[in-house]
Amino acid sequence: MTSDTTAAPAASRAGSEPRASTRHGSGGAPLPARLSRGLAAIGLVPFAAYLLLFLVLPTILAVATGFFTRDGAFTTNNISALWDPTVLLTFANSAGLSLLTAAIGAIVGALVCYALLGMNPSGGVRTVIDAASGVLAQTGGVMLAFMFIATLGLRGVLTELLKTFGVDPFAQGPWIYELPGLILPYLYFQIPLMVITFMPALSALKPQWAEANLTLGGTRASFWLRIGIPVLAPAFLASFLLLFANAFSSYATAAALASQGSQIVPLQIRAALTSETVLGRENLAGALALGMIVVVGVVMWLYSLVQRRAARWQS
Repeated sequence: MTSDTTAAPAASRAGSEPRASTRHGSGGAPLPARLSRGLAAIGLVPFAAYLLLFLVLPTILAVATGFFTRDGAFTTNNISALWDPTVLLTFANSAGLSLLTAAIGAIVGALVCYALLGMNPSGGVRTVIDAASGVLAQTGGVMLAFMFIATLGLRGVLTELLKTFGVDPFAQGPWIYELPGLILPYLYFQIPLMVITFMPALSALKPQWAEANLTLGGTRASFWLRIGIPVLAPAFLASFLLLFANAFSSYATAAALASQGSQIVPLQIRAALTSETVLGRENLAGALALGMIVVVGVVMWLYSLVQRRAARWQS
């Protein structure tokens, strides 16, 4: 009797093992889980194709053409042209414009986030500003350039209104179509972008920190100086770097507004590709694009480092 009772569980275990192995398969994972991962991988194919066609392939072509002549011969003349004083001045102009608009956009956007902090997240004002920021941060190109030309152009509505009061904003020249004229259009989308990226970090400040500060005899000023600003500094710096990269790589608005000259790198790339006076230097555009890729790549690498540090206390 004892041998029969002990053999029965053993037989049942032996019979269950093949069924378990067929259920889990050779990989050890349940079949539905493997199917789910396979379907998820298939769902990523369109996104991977998009990245390949519109990001990876153009980057490879831009970098490769910088090392070849028009006839396909290998050369380093295009890369050495990056040290030309005119090209260096163009990179300096792009960096200066990006730094200025990123700094102003970061400060003004942070102040807007601070003003929104005391409002109800589901209230009407907060909802409208969040929605408007999402739309304005993506506004650019010819449409944005036309808006500023129609408003602040030589015959713009606001320009004509100011002239009726004896104020001529273009008494020193048509600056709206030059490098200074790009500052206001860039701020138009830089400030909303700062609101989108910095507001989650500001909202993640824990009320317990403020309560602990008050319990220990601190004030509102001491909270921001000793807790708030140090904690938010990485997130603020990360947002600033993102704004810099966004302005440095912007093209469409500058191309539509500053139609003459090549004050910034994207416009100089356009000139290298379309100029009718300087022929045979089309591949210089690849070298300029390589320079932009290096600058933006370094900035975004720093952004990822700072963002990981900022995410430590947000998690």
